[in-house]
Amino acid sequence: MMASETPFRVIIVGAGVAGLTASHCLHKAGIDHIILERRADVAPAMGSSIAMYPGSGRIFHQLGILERMETTCSPCKYSWTRGPDGKDIVHNEFFEIVKQNHGQRILLLERRQLLRNLYETLPDMKRVKLNSEVKSINQLPDGVEVVLTDGTVEKGDMVLGADGVRGTVRSMMWEHANKMEPGIITAQEKTCMKTNYKLLLGMGPGAPELGEADMTVCHNTKQSMMTLTQPDHTYFSVYFKLDKPYAWPTRKRYTAEEAEAAAESVADHAVSDQAVFGELWRKRDRAALIGVEEGVLDHWYYDRIALVGDCVHKMTPNIGLGGNMAIESVVVLCNHLQAMLAAKQGVKPSLADLRNVFAAYQAERKPRVVQIMNFSREVTDSHAWATLSHKYYTKWVLPTKSDQFFPNIIAEIVRRAPKLEYVDVKGFNKGKVNWKDEESKPSSLVWSLQWMLRATVLVMLSVGAAQYGKVLPLIKSK
Repeated sequence: MMASETPFRVIIVGAGVAGLTASHCLHKAGIDHIILERRADVAPAMGSSIAMYPGSGRIFHQLGILERMETTCSPCKYSWTRGPDGKDIVHNEFFEIVKQNHGQRILLLERRQLLRNLYETLPDMKRVKLNSEVKSINQLPDGVEVVLTDGTVEKGDMVLGADGVRGTVRSMMWEHANKMEPGIITAQEKTCMKTNYKLLLGMGPGAPELGEADMTVCHNTKQSMMTLTQPDHTYFSVYFKLDKPYAWPTRKRYTAEEAEAAAESVADHAVSDQAVFGELWRKRDRAALIGVEEGVLDHWYYDRIALVGDCVHKMTPNIGLGGNMAIESVVVLCNHLQAMLAAKQGVKPSLADLRNVFAAYQAERKPRVVQIMNFSREVTDSHAWATLSHKYYTKWVLPTKSDQFFPNIIAEIVRRAPKLEYVDVKGFNKGKVNWKDEESKPSSLVWSLQWMLRATVLVMLSVGAAQYGKVLPLIKSK
């Protein structure tokens, strides 16, 4: 432990987006910590793309790693909305408008590259312990110990579960909580994360017919396709709405043969007016067929264990907000933890102190992630024309909207993103839209966005798209 660090140690389980971000944030707060990762590689060749919105960009700026992020991806340009035949319904400079609104562009990276960036910019990479699989977590009177499968024991003051939607820390927390308070974690909560879609995702070389830095969505009935391009990479996602959803602990592990069959079923489907999906599939570097979970838990902590990221809040990835929500939750938890430890002035915090921190963290974050989860689901259902009203809206209402319409909806989400309260944000570019935490009263633009969104919801309701009413809480929340 460095001399400047507090007499407090956090054991992070999972070296994904949430876990690595937590290491950066805890370092800035002078809080001792370690990361335990069961894999042998922090950035394995898995997954596809990940989008980092301006709120995450502002946090990266505070952490001193924004420039690294920007140099490992190219600026995106156009957003295309197309029908099943690949013909254009509407297109605009979505990404440029977002940049004008917030002073920072959306960063589109390969997920593996994002993890490399987070890992290689850590002030102390030795904090990350690979091949470290957790066997058990033991609560002690004055701390906690984590026992690994090789017998190693790590001791600390709290465990931060950042090991993903199927992580072990959550299950261990549930077991401990029900042992201490039988029935506190219900079957309803354990099964609240549902899988309504399966997703065929992957990446391959650049595809000039799809643009060098564009996003394209091809709508269809009960299914949709999305491509995101960079000069040297094409990321693809094909969503299939399931006839019957399922929940934890059910987990469908699709085989390579099942992925091939799914790809074959849409091989002749258009991904633009110049290409079909089969062409992307044949050139793929890697791909996988997976289930897409979504849901938000009721209990984010118990005693000395706190959960963050996908293991506690998961959303469909069409609009790309899941990774951003994980980063935001890490930041909020670290804000409360740093403030508490500063107030203790070197005195070791009690279990009651930790419970207060965790409760404040959940109270601040849960309403926002529930709203974002609902919004993400509506975007997913809209892309896949889950109902006739979704189809009607895409084909007849959306083309009447201005180019600023969707970027301005996104603006209401982005501007509410938190920042590290103990790190200066000076030097981050300003945009047209004020950050909520930097204004004394809403700007005229924000109020105009609120009225525009309310009017839009009324239009959607008038054509039977009542589902979109879930967007409304986004503009009513504090």
